[in-house]
Amino acid sequence: LKTNHISHLCTVIMSEAGLPSRMAMSALGGMGAACFCHPFDVLRVQMQVDAGKAQGIFGTANNIVKTTGVKGLYNGLSAAFLRQWTYGACRVGIFSQLLSQAQKDGPVSFQTKLGIGCTSGAIGSFVGTPSELALVRMGADSKLPVDKQRHYKNVVDCCLRIAREEGVGALWTGSTPTIIRATLLSGATLSSYSEAKEKLPEIAPQIFATKEDPQTLVVANLIASCLATMVSSPFDVVKSRIQNMPRPAPGEAPMYNGMMHCFTQSIKADGPFVLFRGFVPAFVKLSPYNLISLTITDKLLQWYTGKSGL
Repeated sequence: LKTNHISHLCTVIMSEAGLPSRMAMSALGGMGAACFCHPFDVLRVQMQVDAGKAQGIFGTANNIVKTTGVKGLYNGLSAAFLRQWTYGACRVGIFSQLLSQAQKDGPVSFQTKLGIGCTSGAIGSFVGTPSELALVRMGADSKLPVDKQRHYKNVVDCCLRIAREEGVGALWTGSTPTIIRATLLSGATLSSYSEAKEKLPEIAPQIFATKEDPQTLVVANLIASCLATMVSSPFDVVKSRIQNMPRPAPGEAPMYNGMMHCFTQSIKADGPFVLFRGFVPAFVKLSPYNLISLTITDKLLQWYTGKSGL
């Protein structure tokens, strides 16, 4: 009898994964995806901060390899891992937790999922802005003039130097466009991914038998990734440019005074389509990233709780 009671208690505990467990699984899923997708992040950032005529994804990749070797495509990988334990863990973990709570009252509407996704993205991006800043600076360092390159050793060195040389508050440089971007991206990604998983088997059951079939996951991910890239791209470009701008000399005005100044100056210098520069590597990176990270996270949650968590 005691054994049965203990077994039942363990089952209940496992089926109700708490927020820390969901955040840890989300971080692990994100790290797995980052190992494969990080080069596309480096390409995206370098294309976004590059002033003047766009070189394209292949031209940018060729320049990186010629300048720093293939290893240059993995500049800032340690920052990407830290980002998964801050931004990624909060974004997906909080979404999963809130969605699980909402599902106890019955089916969850798309509007509710969108609100949960935006909320989790905003919280995660605020927590993860220092790692995002490090990711941008380390990934785009080779684009700066030689005398302005920072040569950060790793993400810890990057964050410590920023805090020491520019002040602790500088770790949240570009936080406004970062939070707006993450709110839009998370809201679009997580809500549309969750909704598409449920609707695709209803729309075309002959193709999508269940919401956990591989083809369902792939198509749901493509829909989510395309929508997310479209709505977040302008803020992504502005975020990257603000976070990568050189530190002004004493008495010198900064390159950008804020988000709106960066918007107007970028459009004035490079035209309106500059706001979608880096769209291809962003989508190419986000699509497999979402597929790998969300699938790993969902499978870990299914193993832990016995039910889908996204």
